[in-house]
Amino acid sequence: MGVPEPHEQGEDCLNLTITTPGVDDRSRPVLVWFHGGAWVSGAGSWKFYGGHRLAREGDVVVVSVSYRLGVLGYLRAPGISEGNLGLADQLAALRWVRENISAFGGDPDAVTVAGQSAGAHTVQCLLGMPDAEGLFRRAVVQSSPAALGLGSARSARKAAERFLTRLGADPRTVPVADVLDAQTALAREAAGRLGLRAVPLFRPVAGVGPLPDAARWAACLAGRAPGLDVIIGTTGREMSAFYALNPMLRRLRRIPALGAATADAVERVAGTALFDRPSRRLAARLTEAGARVWTYRFDYAAPASLFGATHCIELPFLFGTDADWTTAPMLAGADPHDIDTLGRALRTAWLSFIRTGTPSTDTPWPPFTAAAPAVRHWHP
Repeated sequence: MGVPEPHEQGEDCLNLTITTPGVDDRSRPVLVWFHGGAWVSGAGSWKFYGGHRLAREGDVVVVSVSYRLGVLGYLRAPGISEGNLGLADQLAALRWVRENISAFGGDPDAVTVAGQSAGAHTVQCLLGMPDAEGLFRRAVVQSSPAALGLGSARSARKAAERFLTRLGADPRTVPVADVLDAQTALAREAAGRLGLRAVPLFRPVAGVGPLPDAARWAACLAGRAPGLDVIIGTTGREMSAFYALNPMLRRLRRIPALGAATADAVERVAGTALFDRPSRRLAARLTEAGARVWTYRFDYAAPASLFGATHCIELPFLFGTDADWTTAPMLAGADPHDIDTLGRALRTAWLSFIRTGTPSTDTPWPPFTAAAPAVRHWHP
């Protein structure tokens, strides 16, 4: 994605960034956006996630959510934090939208939730969260690490133990900078000697706060599905964002004959396991329960980019402005005409979905079914 504009990092982060065509009584559809960043980075206020083009082209209100991250948002440790505080922040944001968005020209009864990566996982959680009932009508799930499931108490406990050992002090009394330093050191350690383990330590955990246990989540999702419209998709090379610059894999690619093919296979297998296959399972599960679902694969690859159709590659086509993405490595060598043409088509589809529950495209995009699991491929 490149380097975002600098923001002050702090715990006073429960903020919304609202972009609206007009503060009036037009009752426009609302898009609530949850950013990604592996639950440890990002901000809804980044220019990357600006909603100006969507608001202008579709006459909708865009709300981008900031929430607590990392240890401060997802540590589960008795006496310190129950866990899922970041998820509780996101639920609070939806409640705020329900109560207040009409003052910003939005319709609280026409809310679509959308997210990418960790933000997409948030949307998955919301789909089966009883406390989120009535807070949204439609959902867009972009590149969710769906294989992580809802998170287990065991993994949360182990992560907390490792963090507290690394910190070596009471996180309630030490400076926040020490908490973040320990978090960073632990993340490097958890990535392993080869740096290939990309699973975040601090993330939502089932059965804590607003997130029910797996069985209740599944029951809630099944009960809600008949009234849901959902878009679910991935990119062509999800794991290149994590593996393309990995030193071990780069050395492997230099080995004659099978080196590059082996490195590609490692990346492909990891992407299929973490993103692709579980996303299709989620689509099938929702469809079987009665939801209307559309699936996609975003295949655009900039010609001079090392990353190809990588994780996050669809974001410049939806959010921000061209100027905000000019230095993004994943867009190296991109043809501005391709960016403009594909961006307008993608935004048209998403805006149609936000307004009507059906994505409108220039080529047929039938709903996903078990018998015909249609996938819309996005490329110039």
